[in-house]
Amino acid sequence: MLTVGDKFPALKLPVQQGVSALPNGETIDLGETNGKWKVVFFWPMDFTFVCPTEIVGYNDIKEDLSLRDAVLIGGSCDTAFVHYAWRKSDERLENADFPWIADNSKKLASALGIVNEEAGVAYRATFIVDPNNVIQHVTVNSLNVGRNPAEALRVLDALQTDDLCPCNWHKGEEVLDPKA
Repeated sequence: MLTVGDKFPALKLPVQQGVSALPNGETIDLGETNGKWKVVFFWPMDFTFVCPTEIVGYNDIKEDLSLRDAVLIGGSCDTAFVHYAWRKSDERLENADFPWIADNSKKLASALGIVNEEAGVAYRATFIVDPNNVIQHVTVNSLNVGRNPAEALRVLDALQTDDLCPCNWHKGEEVLDPKA
């Protein structure tokens, strides 16, 4: 599995966003950073139970990420058409307005090392990637345990300080000063 310090795979993959039209070959270039941080999270598969709670939770922090020069990207090993159908079936997901990678070839999930071979799906993995496309944080959960998007935001805040941040540190709190 790729980890902190590794380059995030610079792949160009199918992506689905919005429900105004059927997917039509749209792609996302993960090598492009445009000087921004990325929070990339994978869920096991569409039309399940835990996954929509996470998608909605990450969508809830999308604007906070934007204020921190970070973009939100989600994905699973489903196709763009399955993503589209799932979004159309659930208003909460329809409103989750960020790109959903359609990694049905498992090219990205395999490169990241997050495929659960037995289930044939991706683990619940979150990667925080800096503007140089270097992974700065990784969390991976089992298939049945949802994540806390607020924790991803907290970690991004800490990473962006370039300081020593103690346990449970939140933006605006004092950082550690080893010289004090």
